[in-house]
Amino acid sequence: MTVLKTSMRNFFAHKGRMALSAIAVLLSVGFVCGTLVFTDTMNTTFDKLFAATSSDVTVSAKAASDSGQTTSGNGRPPVMPASVVTQVRSAQGVKAAEGTVFSTSVTVVDAKKDNLSPSSGAPTIVGSWNGNDARTMKITSGAAPQGSGQVMVDADTAGKHHLRLGDEIAVISAVGTHQARISGIASFQVTNPGAAIFYLDTRTAQLTLVGKTGVFTNVNVTAASGVSDARLKQNVVSALGGHYKVQTAKETADANQKSVESFMNVMKYAMLGFAGIAFLVGIFLIINTFSMLVAQRTREIGLMRAIGSSRKQVNRSVLAEALLLGVFGSVLGVGAGVGLAVGLMKLMGHMGMHLSTADLTVTWTTPVVGLVLGVVVTVLAAYLPARRAGKVSPMAALRDAGAPADARAGVVRAVLGTLLTAGGGFALYLAASADKASGGSLWLGLGVVLSLIGFVVIGPLLAGGVVRVLGAVLLRAFGPVGRMAERNALRNPRRTGATGAALMIGLALVACLSVVGSSMVASATDQLDKTVGTDFIIQSDGGQMITPQAVKAVKATPGLSRVTEYRPTTADYTTPDGKTLKDTEITAADPTYASDLRKKTVAGNLADAYRPDSMSVHEKFATAHGIHLGSKIKVAFKDGTAAELTVRAITTSDDVIDQGAQYTSLATLAKYVPADKMPLDHMVFATAKDGQQAAAYKSLKSALHDYPQYKVRDQTDYKQALKDQIGQLLNMIYGLLALAIIVAILGVVNTLALSVVERTREIGLMRAIGLSRRQMRRMIRMESVVIALFGALLGLGLGMGWGATAQKLLALEGLKVLQVPWSTLVTVFLGSAVVGLVAALIPAFRAGRMNVLNAIATE
Repeated sequence: MTVLKTSMRNFFAHKGRMALSAIAVLLSVGFVCGTLVFTDTMNTTFDKLFAATSSDVTVSAKAASDSGQTTSGNGRPPVMPASVVTQVRSAQGVKAAEGTVFSTSVTVVDAKKDNLSPSSGAPTIVGSWNGNDARTMKITSGAAPQGSGQVMVDADTAGKHHLRLGDEIAVISAVGTHQARISGIASFQVTNPGAAIFYLDTRTAQLTLVGKTGVFTNVNVTAASGVSDARLKQNVVSALGGHYKVQTAKETADANQKSVESFMNVMKYAMLGFAGIAFLVGIFLIINTFSMLVAQRTREIGLMRAIGSSRKQVNRSVLAEALLLGVFGSVLGVGAGVGLAVGLMKLMGHMGMHLSTADLTVTWTTPVVGLVLGVVVTVLAAYLPARRAGKVSPMAALRDAGAPADARAGVVRAVLGTLLTAGGGFALYLAASADKASGGSLWLGLGVVLSLIGFVVIGPLLAGGVVRVLGAVLLRAFGPVGRMAERNALRNPRRTGATGAALMIGLALVACLSVVGSSMVASATDQLDKTVGTDFIIQSDGGQMITPQAVKAVKATPGLSRVTEYRPTTADYTTPDGKTLKDTEITAADPTYASDLRKKTVAGNLADAYRPDSMSVHEKFATAHGIHLGSKIKVAFKDGTAAELTVRAITTSDDVIDQGAQYTSLATLAKYVPADKMPLDHMVFATAKDGQQAAAYKSLKSALHDYPQYKVRDQTDYKQALKDQIGQLLNMIYGLLALAIIVAILGVVNTLALSVVERTREIGLMRAIGLSRRQMRRMIRMESVVIALFGALLGLGLGMGWGATAQKLLALEGLKVLQVPWSTLVTVFLGSAVVGLVAALIPAFRAGRMNVLNAIATE
């Protein structure tokens, strides 16, 4: 009880000095809890949606995916004959059965040809209005569609795009373009996470999406009273004979949930990973805080030992303070996490994914995880300072408080840090020398961990040399004030090393990702310049196939010398070694593709792969299956018949564009796949006549004006799009890393603030002998800048090493150009100096405002 009272007294006596550490715990716990609440809320939203929209039993074609998505190679949904509805109705336990048609392989545009698809990546769904939808949707304006000229839209999409009754829209599918006017607007009875939904009458939906009547994509079955879904499914399967896919409401909901689960898991664990980095950085802040508090209370601890306190009691007293800090910061962090989750929901709403706060889900595990994590991390971080406090001798009561605990790093630290750093460097060397990316990635991960820990351990040793160099370059020009700032930074190398290490971690990751991102862009750009021999690339950024109407418009564009169609599909291979490879990709293209993409071959001529009943394979595939020129491969095309194709060319596997692709001609594909089953084009390439590139570019954009889902890009546009995609990903990662950097900045602020308190008497004496307030503030600011730049130098150097090693592994996959983004790294370095200045503002202000006599009188 005495230990607890002492701990609480000390905690509240120094609560101001604990504040920044508490904020670090709060931010880290808040990020973890916010992530968990946000992802749990998304799961709840989708669970409710899928449960509400699923009929008791759903019947669909065998080719339909488990989640009901209808995307297929030919752009049309897999369908069943209308007679299935009659068969289902005859099954026992069926109260009602209704055939429906829907597709997600569509684009909807308004009268101005603006795309009405969600920007969040959620699907655009066009389907027939049916009884199941009437159960979950409420018509709030107008009426349901009747006749081919009418369409109904969901209220969220109507509000976002300012659509009103009577407005004209167009549905673009593989069948063609269908014009209609809005007859009604319907609102979801549950939260719609962002899908854009359009309803047509049944006959119009069949003609628009499939191209014929008398077919359905789904049959929604309602159970009679007292009949379970499982029993109903058995009865329906018996009636249909197992020729179709039959799912209960739960199975349909589970399949739909599974389709979004991978996305949510990636987001969840990525965000938790960055929260872990913030926790790691926060550990340095907590260690520094308690180390300095212990040093400042050396005399007090000595007195406690002198009057009978044991080492264990002193140790427990410090750990109890850490426990209080952890509990306080974690409790606030849990609350902040809920607020962060709400903020993320609002942000997703602006991006097009609507999440209602009514579905906010806080499970009991979330606050428990936050509290346990925050408390455990805080107590563990305080263990070393507490252990050091327990070793304070009773004789320390006779010494001045605040004396530095160590003048230089110990021999053990030096040896251990050197060994870890050397081990990390050797692991990175092995990664860079690896023959396979998969094996090298393991060495890379080990090298990153060991080198990071090594730099943290050896940081105090490095602080001496690096700070002296920075002092010589930056501080000596400021005369005595600059030299004092340098000496203050060198006074406690362990403290300087720990403070700089916190900033080092975040900046090392920034530097590594910058090098990798720049190298990827440079490598892809280099490959484009070397291999792409066409002027224009037409494709959809949303992954939609290119409709025959759009291809026809491209081919009719004046000023083009050739147009190449490009259609990936899948097939089952039977290779010469007797192996059967299911769902293997094969790309069918026009023979001109051999000119559009100058792909290197290790045997044969790629143009020969486009001869009748011929194909190409890549080198690794050929080696793995004993294939050579003239080998025969049995290829059973999806939705078609089997063919025996002759290998006429073997391409290199050492490339970036179309890596691992295997080619055949469109004529060969058409020979074995019926016309109505032929896949649509994934991309179309167009080459202008000599000297007509600019005019052809303009004409192509004009020709595809009615198809806004497709982008026309020349090589410059394509390179910029690639750069933008990688840049957006990096910016998102940098945003998540900002949390760790903010915690590191708090560490700099806390170190300086506690350092000012520790040096109160010294500051008073310096002021007494003539140091002005301005000089005092400048000294504190320069000390902060040096510490920040020290962390930046270590982080950027370490990150560049990681990035260069990662690029060596990427080179094994064809990305061979190493590019160091010097402008980004210099900006980050200079930004670190600004961070140092900002972090020192409050401590410097407090130091300058000290009363000279009171400061000198401080013990």
